[in-house]
Amino acid sequence: MINEYQLRVLPAQAADKQALMSYISREKGLDMRTIYGIRILKRSIDARQRTIYINLNVRVYINEQPEEDEYIRTEYPDVSKAKQVIVVGAGPGGLFAALRLIEANIRPIIVERGKSVRERKEDLADIKREQKVDPESNYCFGEGGAGAYSDGKLYTRSKKRGNVTKILNVFCQHGADTSILADAHPHIGTDKLPRIIENMRKTILACGGEVHFQTRMDALIIEGNKVTGIETNTGKVFHGPVILATGHSARDVYRWLYAHNIPTEIKGIAVGVRLEHPAKLIDQIQYHNRNGRGKYLPAAEYSFVQQVEGRGVYSFCMCPGGCVVPAASGPHQLVVNGMSPSNRGTKWSNSGMVVEIRPEDLLDPGMQMAKDEPMPGSSEAKTEELILQTKAGNPKNIHALAMIRFQEKLEKLCWQQGNMRQTAPAQRMVDFTQGHISYDLPSSSYPPGLISSPLHFWIPPFISRRLSKGFQMFGKISRGFLTNEAALIAIETRTSSPLRIVRSPETMQHITIEGLFPCGEGAGYAGGIVSAGIDGERCAEAAAAYINRIK
Repeated sequence: MINEYQLRVLPAQAADKQALMSYISREKGLDMRTIYGIRILKRSIDARQRTIYINLNVRVYINEQPEEDEYIRTEYPDVSKAKQVIVVGAGPGGLFAALRLIEANIRPIIVERGKSVRERKEDLADIKREQKVDPESNYCFGEGGAGAYSDGKLYTRSKKRGNVTKILNVFCQHGADTSILADAHPHIGTDKLPRIIENMRKTILACGGEVHFQTRMDALIIEGNKVTGIETNTGKVFHGPVILATGHSARDVYRWLYAHNIPTEIKGIAVGVRLEHPAKLIDQIQYHNRNGRGKYLPAAEYSFVQQVEGRGVYSFCMCPGGCVVPAASGPHQLVVNGMSPSNRGTKWSNSGMVVEIRPEDLLDPGMQMAKDEPMPGSSEAKTEELILQTKAGNPKNIHALAMIRFQEKLEKLCWQQGNMRQTAPAQRMVDFTQGHISYDLPSSSYPPGLISSPLHFWIPPFISRRLSKGFQMFGKISRGFLTNEAALIAIETRTSSPLRIVRSPETMQHITIEGLFPCGEGAGYAGGIVSAGIDGERCAEAAAAYINRIK
């Protein structure tokens, strides 16, 4: 017999399987000898009161052995002789698209501009050692995409878009811990995710698919109104319908699409900083305990959101027990992101703290920057053309690439403030809200190091003013959060795609071109690993249906 129970237990009970079984036996009137096993289906932390509880949904096996696998396996057939679809990009959108194509008996051909997930490590190390960013292999580009070395958080609100459980099960099948199936905020960890990504690639290759690294798509092949393949920097040409899953930092792809009159539209993003606290302080605040989290609780998370002057100010991609990393994807850029290892065991916790920016906000005088110079290699006229094209302040006339241009200008300005290196400008939290210079900075996880900088002065007032007010609100909600023990590290600009590649919601194809399936976060239809994976599966299903219709 199998029973399921909703339990509310103390952390020590939840952490010890034998103690949990004893609790269930006692509370539910079961003979301990008849309990053959338990399986935790859902787990969440209730830290609203001083006494912390763990909420559990538990399956109990009474006089019956538990199933061997805790996850549902997917069977992948041999597709070596099947029709093929080109998948551009090996991030979560591309990888899950490729696996779903195999399920549909279609052969995926993946082209990835960066290196394999393991080879990327050396290029990431060079950012710290030599302050050097490889434009084709960095925290954004390469196998696994931006998520591979920036945390592996699997929480999503996109449950209406597709099967979240399927995505988590596929991760488990390729080596993820089955705890991700139960946790309210599942997380793999950047130390474990590379091996899982490698296993996904091995599945694709074993089934007859192809993966081509250091192969950048330079152009789509378009015949009439139909995409029939791609051209690459290696000279290789690949033929077939195309799932375009290039990620939110592939600005060259956006510009190519715009230059070739393929409809795109500007999209809102969020911009701000990485806020880094001592992890113990966040534990003390969130768990209401001067001693912190203790032995049985994980590094504490937080989530804040407030409306400030008509725009959302909120925490983003919170990384408890994590570190801040340099996430630029090219020269003359300084961008930061956050990540955590699987044990979330560092002495810092960080989160993006960002302000909502809508396309029309680019017209606001408060978005002007202290320094506003053209990017290297661009003429002044061309640079200014890409900023805004507007008539009488009508947001509908804002240039499709204007948000990208805004990101580039802000990232360049940040790079200049960091002495034209990857040393990140930073400021203590209270100093920022009071407009004071930080004469020293707290210790930080950021590998290339920090340099004191008056962020309140050079970050556009539209953003800095709202951030300052937001921090003061958060400090009132959570006592101790607003502190000079925390540092703001600039600049966080890659929260989502700045542009949407317009597609039909029914066919998932581009609205004007057949055989092109814009996919995932880079196309403007996802916001994280799981939602990108879901979108990849949906695009794969649509591409399979399309290729089976054509001759």
